[in-house]
Amino acid sequence: MRIKLEVSAKRYEEAAAFLAAHGIETSDDGEFVLRERGRFPDRLTVRDQCSGERVLLPASEVVCVESFRHAVEVVTQTGVYRAGERLYRLLALLDPEEFLRISNSVVIAKSKVARIAPTLSMKFILTLSNGKKVDVTRSYYYIFKEAFGL
Repeated sequence: MRIKLEVSAKRYEEAAAFLAAHGIETSDDGEFVLRERGRFPDRLTVRDQCSGERVLLPASEVVCVESFRHAVEVVTQTGVYRAGERLYRLLALLDPEEFLRISNSVVIAKSKVARIAPTLSMKFILTLSNGKKVDVTRSYYYIFKEAFGL
């Protein structure tokens, strides 16, 4: 049996050692997930777009997460990674104090918003810290305004 650990970096070694002592293997593609209660993981397991290698990406480096049909991309300042999870599943893993859904297909890191440009049709166009532009759709307009105190 293999278990995927979704715990803080501080507790990861402790949990992995405990499971290994009881004959349980930990793996990023484990059949079951063990998550620390009340905590959001500080790392996401993603794949590098070019090499296909698995990468443990710190959540603090995430600028936004975008969904294109069944493909989900995690965008950072320096690159784009492919996630193995659906957008709603990734959103559940991320700290709601740090991340916000702004459309059916985009989640942003609140701290990575560089500019907010309002439009005439109850929308916002955001420029993120890496220069990427994303739209806040009408469905998420009031949620965004409340989150940013606008």
